[in-house]
Parts: sequence; C-alpha cells; structure tokens
Amino acid sequence: MLSAYGAEGGALTPIGNDAAAVRRAVWIDLVSPTREEEKLVEASIGVEVPTREEMREIEPSSRLYVENGSRFLTAVLVMKTDTGVPSVTAVTFILHGDALVTVRYDDPKPFALYCARAAKPDSTGATGEAVLGGLLDTIVDRLADILEKVGDDLDALSRSVFAPDSDDHARFYKEDMRALGRRADLISKARESLVSLARLLLFLTADIEGAAPVRTLQADVRTMRRDVESLALHADYLTSKAQLLLDAVVGMVSIEQNNIIKIFAVLSVVLMPPTLVASIYGMNFKVMPELDWSWGYPAALAVMAFAGALPYLYFKWKRWL
Repeated sequence: MLSAYGAEGGALTPIGNDAAAVRRAVWIDLVSPTREEEKLVEASIGVEVPTREEMREIEPSSRLYVENGSRFLTAVLVMKTDTGVPSVTAVTFILHGDALVTVRYDDPKPFALYCARAAKPDSTGATGEAVLGGLLDTIVDRLADILEKVGDDLDALSRSVFAPDSDDHARFYKEDMRALGRRADLISKARESLVSLARLLLFLTADIEGAAPVRTLQADVRTMRRDVESLALHADYLTSKAQLLLDAVVGMVSIEQNNIIKIFAVLSVVLMPPTLVASIYGMNFKVMPELDWSWGYPAALAVMAFAGALPYLYFKWKRWL
C-alpha cells in the first residue's frame, strides 16, 4: 500500500497515491508495497526502493548507506508487545531531498501514533527531515513506554516470587518462569531496537560521501541519542533484574525439590529399624524363643515403635526437620 502525505498548516494530510501526489509529498509511506508501487516511487522521485531481503541484512553497511545523495537508514522496531509473542521488524527510512520515504512490511505502533499526532495543526514541519525527526522521536518514546511496562511487570513478579508465603507448596513457579521468559525476550528485542537506533542517529548527522549532515535535526538527534543511551542502560538493568528473578525462582524450585527428597530420606531412615525388627520376627524359624512368649508380639511392636521414634527425635533435635 502506498500513502503520500503533504504538510498543510503544520499538519500531515493524505494527498493520494498517484505519481503527482508522490512528487509533491513530504512523506511517502510504503507498507508491503507491490512491485508496481515501488516502480511508481522510483520513477517519480528517482530513488531506488530496497527489497525486503536487503532490509533484513544485519551488517551496518547494508542498513546505513548513502546513494546518489540520499540517506538510506534501516532500523529494527519492536511490535506485538501486547500479545505475549513480541517480534521485530525492519523499517527503512530514505531521506531524499525534502521528502521522506519509509518502507515497511509490518505495522509497528509508532507509525499509527505519529500519524494521529501529526494530523493536528502546527504539529510537524513541512519537510521530510521534520517527519523523520517526529517518527524517530515517537519510536524512542514507544520504546521507553515498553521498558517502563516491563519494569512494572518485573516488580509485580518480584513481589510474587519473594512473597512471605514461601512455605506454600502450591505456588505457581512454572507460571513465574514463563512470565520471566516472556519479559526477558521482550527486553532483548527492545535492546536490539535501541542498538539499531543508536547507529541510525549517529549516521544521520555524519557527513558521508557528499551527503551533508541534517543540520535542522542536530539538536533533536542529540537529545534522542542521550535518550537511547539511557534506555539502553535501563534495558541492561532490567535484563539483570529478570536474570536475578529467574535464578531466584530456579533456586526456590530446587529448595522445594530438596524438601521433598529430604522427607523421603527421613522416612526411609525412620522406617529402617522397625523394618529390621519386623523382618527378623517374620522369618518363622522353628527355634525362636519369642515365638512361644505370650508377650512377644506386643514387645516386638514396642521395639519397632521405639526404633522408629529414636531417629525421628534425633533429627528434630538436630533441626534437620
């Protein structure tokens, strides 16, 4: 889908999707474009649209480059954060003259947020650079919101893991571990996005291959770079916290298992002497003095009870139980 936007009264407005609209647009948004739409953009403004495979290249030189005076910037954005199965998608920003072209094959939330905000009067500039700055600022804000939500979730999990009812064997440790795994996965994807944004922001203001740095965005880019650096540090902190909680849950599961094994071990030791006594008197040899003794059976029971109580009391005295 091709959408072209113009700037009127400081607000972005859709102006169509034909060649004339593309030539006068300040923002051309390509969402899962067809080959015909790519050719239309390439013929109208003279810029080559990268393919999906080229956008997925992991080398920075393949994601950030200058071609014919246009800057090609590819960033990794986090999406589907509210579904429990977050993912990342590559988005390419092409800064060509006074126009911005974005190429994406998914719909990350920052784009919808920016479109809603930029539709208000006096909310954006009349150049592609201004639109790029607004989009990047919205992406950084979205990442901050994601990390803030993850931090709140980890706090709630921390209260659950370290709850006072640590002796409650009905605790759902498996659910805690799954929740921690989902949060850790989301943090890692947010960290990946922050790394790509940090490279993009640095590249955006560099003077490379004759492409002049974006002077009008330098102040905003410096602010966003500081924000990205602080968010990266916060993501590292959340990763450490998630790892601490995961280690704590695994440790508590081990303690629960050890308690169960300890009970079986104590039971085996406690029942061993009575079993020995019962085994002796269950052999039924013909010559056994106690077989003719009228008090033999109660005495054997008493010996078994005493033999079982003795190790139990010893364990209690040693506080092993």
